[in-house]
Amino acid sequence: MCGIVGFTGNENAGAFLINGLKKLEYRGYDSSGVAYLDNDNINIVKKSGKIKNLEEAVSFPGSEAVGIGHTRWATHGAPSDINAHPHLSYDGKTAVVHNGIIENSGELKQMLQYNGVKFLSETDTEVIPNLIAYYYNGNMLNTLTRILPMLRGSYALGIVSKDYPDSVFAVRKESPLVIGLGKGENYIASDTLACLSKTKDFIFLKDYDVAVISKDSVKIYNNGEECERKTVTVDLNAEEASKGGYESYMLKEMFEQGSATDRTIKQFMGYGGINHQAFDGIGKFKRIRFVACGSAYHAAVAGRYILEKFCGVEADAETASEFRYREPVIDKDTLVVGISQSGETADTLAALRNAKEKGAETLAIVNVLKSSIAREADRVIYTFAGPEIAVATTKAYISQLAVIYILALKILDSQRKDISKYISSLRELPDKIEKLCHEAERLKSSAPKIAHCGNVFFIGRGRDYASAMEGSLKLKEISYIPSEAYAAGELKHGTISLVDENTVVFAIVSESHTAEKMISNIKEVKARGAYVITVARKGEYDYSDVSDEIFEIPDFEDMFMPSLAIVPLQFYAYY
Repeated sequence: MCGIVGFTGNENAGAFLINGLKKLEYRGYDSSGVAYLDNDNINIVKKSGKIKNLEEAVSFPGSEAVGIGHTRWATHGAPSDINAHPHLSYDGKTAVVHNGIIENSGELKQMLQYNGVKFLSETDTEVIPNLIAYYYNGNMLNTLTRILPMLRGSYALGIVSKDYPDSVFAVRKESPLVIGLGKGENYIASDTLACLSKTKDFIFLKDYDVAVISKDSVKIYNNGEECERKTVTVDLNAEEASKGGYESYMLKEMFEQGSATDRTIKQFMGYGGINHQAFDGIGKFKRIRFVACGSAYHAAVAGRYILEKFCGVEADAETASEFRYREPVIDKDTLVVGISQSGETADTLAALRNAKEKGAETLAIVNVLKSSIAREADRVIYTFAGPEIAVATTKAYISQLAVIYILALKILDSQRKDISKYISSLRELPDKIEKLCHEAERLKSSAPKIAHCGNVFFIGRGRDYASAMEGSLKLKEISYIPSEAYAAGELKHGTISLVDENTVVFAIVSESHTAEKMISNIKEVKARGAYVITVARKGEYDYSDVSDEIFEIPDFEDMFMPSLAIVPLQFYAYY
């Protein structure tokens, strides 16, 4: 989740770079750095740790007019000042920031070293400025056109050069990069949020685009040929991207889950029932395959259970990173559904491309308008969750679930089933979520009891297993406490031997038809000394004899229970 910013204008590039990097802190990082041109010299300052370390170390002259900045999350080489971006070419003329991974960086580095080029860092990124320097022919565009085919992997690049003191170069392949359009100045960023205080007008680069950006012009090339890209106005404001009085973005976004679900649902609701062009002819598909990564994959797993149980449709869910490297059996009777908050998840995008090549239709469920996945899919549905700043998704996840419910209902409708009771309950769901968020605040007092436990397991069956996976991920993402999620019936196959008095087990029981089985599973871990926290449907069973803590969620329509089961797990993880 590294971040890129860049600026070209009249002066004060440094102010934009630092402020832009702060806007990207939500992406997570372990170091940061800037490169700026002043008196035709490239000045680089980079520091491990927080951006405030960089801010204290750099002293901008105020006259700097061109620069790039970066927040790094280490992949190649440990977090350090040396490994932080930007990286300077061996001839000192070119600086580069990079998001993504260069998969063949080892062999490129060997080639350059054989020809006398010395490297300073352990990163894959450093091969890029050194390749530019090695092949440079006096024309940066020609040089980039030559070296980019040498790079295997994904990359978004911001580049400045002493030979082009008025320009920033931007390159994109499978990693997001946008150009912000200002007056007498222009910007680049990996996320529009970094530029919202300056502009709402953006150009979204496509794969293999190379942009040459000065303060007064933007020229874009693809395969060496100049091309046009649309300007898109992003209808967000700085307030939407702020904390809004909350102590963190994540807490704010958890409390926005009810309104996010409401906005998502309302786009489908018309007087004639569920209406959306993405659902045209949905009943023709014999099977549906979800592909996604991270939390979106957990929403997909819930979707698989929902479509099978309620619609009788053959469904599957798979991590996109595995799907893209397999030979999946799909055809024209298959709808492949890619789920991604950003719409830029490289593995999910590659999986959808693979599916289209095999003749399947594709549907994108994304939050970001005009994102790559949205543009390339045959059908697209936006979740309208609003900007999600926190790295750990909450409101985007719950909005993805809402779209999956609508998908299931539209399939039922195409089967001529009566869906009126579901529609009525669905309209009540946002209010249920909002009230549950406020009730979950009381979990703040419970958190210290489990903050220093040895092992944590999350168990559930069916759709509750999807919630268990998402709850476990939230705990790992937010608190860095290792945890594992298991389909409850699998816990006894070896893993239960790890359960003892130092273990916390979260048991999720929102499915009525698996509740009795879950009680047996809870008894198994309780017998081995585990501290059990049960999240269960209110009034269905008495869990007091087998639980140390119980958090009750409302008794509600069965299909929609994943949206309620996840809320307390998010708050437990947060607190």
